[in-house]
Amino acid sequence: MELFRFNALCARMKYIARWGLMRSARTESLSEHTADTAILAHTLALISRNVMGTNARPETLAAAALYHDAGEILTGDMPTPVKYKDRALKKAYKSVEHEAAKSLAALAPPALRADMEACLTASHLTDKERQLLKAADRLSALIKCLEEEHAGNREFAGAKAQQSEALAAMECPEADYFIEHMLPCYSMTLDELSLGW
Repeated sequence: MELFRFNALCARMKYIARWGLMRSARTESLSEHTADTAILAHTLALISRNVMGTNARPETLAAAALYHDAGEILTGDMPTPVKYKDRALKKAYKSVEHEAAKSLAALAPPALRADMEACLTASHLTDKERQLLKAADRLSALIKCLEEEHAGNREFAGAKAQQSEALAAMECPEADYFIEHMLPCYSMTLDELSLGW
């Protein structure tokens, strides 16, 4: 009997800690990040489709977000300052990420491999959907920075500024909408969030 290791490897995302160079008030796993990013990507796609009038596909984008960093199971989480130090290093790391995604997809049953590879590489997304996925990824990082800040940890101040600047530079109206109408809620207490429950 042939065994397919894809899902068992994906389950190991919970063991990969993010923000490895930073002191965190609470450790964030890759599983948490991908779940948060999938929720954010789905929301951004709904905003895009229902508010901005695009043809974004929320469910397709959410599935791609679930797998967007899965290659890190094989590569580990490369710290942002290293990953983006210069153009050549960024290009080389993107190539490594792409190869890791293809290698991971090859561990799924043959009938699933093409679809899994598309999710892992986001090759089936439109340019707009790729922008929304990147925005969701950055929003997830920004929210982590805000959570650390609210816990009294100043370690994430630089990362917060960097993510805010990067989101502004994306010129993504869906992310702007989220930042204006939804992001402030992440500073609320549970009682404030559940008002009217």
